[in-house]
Amino acid sequence: MYIPDIYKNENAQEIRTFLKANAFGIFVTNKDGRSCATHIPLEITMREDGKEILHGHISKMNEQVEHLIDGVEALGIFNGPHSYISASWYDFEEVSTWNYIAVQVRGVLKILDREGLYNSVKALMNTYEKPQENPVNMDSLSEKTMRQLDGIIGFEVEINSIEAAKKMSQNRDVKNHNQIIERLRENGNPQEEAVAKTMDQNRK
Repeated sequence: MYIPDIYKNENAQEIRTFLKANAFGIFVTNKDGRSCATHIPLEITMREDGKEILHGHISKMNEQVEHLIDGVEALGIFNGPHSYISASWYDFEEVSTWNYIAVQVRGVLKILDREGLYNSVKALMNTYEKPQENPVNMDSLSEKTMRQLDGIIGFEVEINSIEAAKKMSQNRDVKNHNQIIERLRENGNPQEEAVAKTMDQNRK
């Protein structure tokens, strides 16, 4: 991913917090010159051996299953808040642009066995069921319900690189940076408000 130095995010803790908060990513693979992509939760975690991984699953009906071979490279793409930034908001002439946060994670794929699949799905459920009023416990689900696991294939991606971009008008002076925040908030769009909030947290 091309990232100008000014927009590179190399804060490991911040990146991992972002990945946990924006886990619904795009899982990309390539085989014989054909790319496939699926929109799924990709959870980042640490394996018992200390290796950092993404784990997830897809339907066995998904054509991407043909790409899932131990040892191939896989890519996870994660997006955060983003918004158009109009040059009309500046006090000088410039082209318009786009503010955004994006992270790309690459690694080596490994297919999970039945136990690994169960643990992966359970971990995913536990993460999102925890705040629910009546959380579902996967261990208590019926055999009939659990047969749905037969229709999916689980995998993990052992991470070997993470690239993170955080383009939030860092190249603007204080006055123009603040003006962008004000205009984004005036528009009342939730996505623009999220960008304004991020910019405000990084205000110069």
